[in-house]
Amino acid sequence: MKSVFIGDVQSGAHDGAEVELKGWVKRTRGNNNLRFVVLRDSTGSIQCVVKRDTVGDEVFALLSEALIESSMILKGTVKVDERADGGHELAVLSGNVVGGVDPERPFPITESAMVAADGGETEFLLDNRHLYLRTSRMTTMLQIRSSAFGAIHGYFRDLDFVEYQAPNFVAGAVEGGSTLFEVPYFGRTAYLTQSWQLYAEAAMPALERLYTVAPSFRAEKSRTRRHLTEFWHAEMEVAWASNDEIMQHGEGVVRRIAATLLEERSDALESLGRDLNTVERYAESPYPRMRYDEAVETLQGMGVDIEWGQDLDYSKEKVLTQDFDVPHFLTHYPKVAKPFYHRVDPDDDAYVLCHDLLAPEGYGEIIGGGERTWSEEEILARIDEEGVPREPYQFYIDTRAYGGVPHGGFGLGVDRVIAWLAGADHIREVIPFPRDSRRVTP
Repeated sequence: MKSVFIGDVQSGAHDGAEVELKGWVKRTRGNNNLRFVVLRDSTGSIQCVVKRDTVGDEVFALLSEALIESSMILKGTVKVDERADGGHELAVLSGNVVGGVDPERPFPITESAMVAADGGETEFLLDNRHLYLRTSRMTTMLQIRSSAFGAIHGYFRDLDFVEYQAPNFVAGAVEGGSTLFEVPYFGRTAYLTQSWQLYAEAAMPALERLYTVAPSFRAEKSRTRRHLTEFWHAEMEVAWASNDEIMQHGEGVVRRIAATLLEERSDALESLGRDLNTVERYAESPYPRMRYDEAVETLQGMGVDIEWGQDLDYSKEKVLTQDFDVPHFLTHYPKVAKPFYHRVDPDDDAYVLCHDLLAPEGYGEIIGGGERTWSEEEILARIDEEGVPREPYQFYIDTRAYGGVPHGGFGLGVDRVIAWLAGADHIREVIPFPRDSRRVTP
């Protein structure tokens, strides 16, 4: 196995030592006697100086002919050189090519292709996503993504939440039925899950504090910078909790993600042009709360065409959040705008005890949650009121019949949060193989 990584060398851990580096060619240039090979691995890159009179004619020719993305092993001495990118270079003593690249099929992700993309993603780069993953930008995004997932798990596990999994094949909707993916299922019709929630509520009386990080599926034809048909969902459910207490956890986990990225990936964020002071504000500042009615009045005052009772789509969220310095919770939506599982506000039955967390900078909703309708009588009344068939939800109704208790939870769109904190132009940038209404390959 590989024992020395380029990041270790660039950190100064091997100054003056002889090391063996394994990686891929990022760039190469030189002449008949001297070659500069920039070698990369998952931790960084380093310039490797190859001299013919040191390595010999055969090795020099082999390394000189290696094209971009050829894999190789180089042995050499680590030199400190402030002129070199990263402050170090490798004086190569010997080396060999492990996996070469056919000159007739050179690596297609060229510098010109990246310039054409200008930090975004062209169709060409999406078509070659399996190779685009190797670029420094995508490597950085995936490292940020890993830290964000780790922060979510860390937040919940530190509070003794139990990780719990639910099925991906389901019989009914959690969100709108129009966004369900139908799946043939042995002579019947099943659906890909939109959320873990209903099955989490079944386990809530057993575990009380539970969470998951798992994919969810929405058959949405929306082509905005924040929509995917397959996305990663961090969801939680807590027994004996109010809407206010659920919001405390929502704020806590988002701030934990921001703080973790600052601690673990500040260099990565800066390489993407992200202002660390902005991310620090998201990590440290409290998140204000605004009722739905206030939001509607604010939007109407800004000339937005919206009526009371309408849900806020992305275009309205974008306008509402344009002057926000930190995320805001939007609470107490009208009952007519939310599904049957949201608990009606006992103080005013025109509203439900729910919330969305809206991120600034035009990113919009990143969390949706609230209290659940928890008594059998109320859940049956809400299901019938909305004209939803009872049969697919009988298991859900049963959980209320045997010791129902007040409880609540939320769903957090992990990809959206990462895109927002990384300052990505599009949600596709932060997921390895994005799926939307137009793309299911590669």
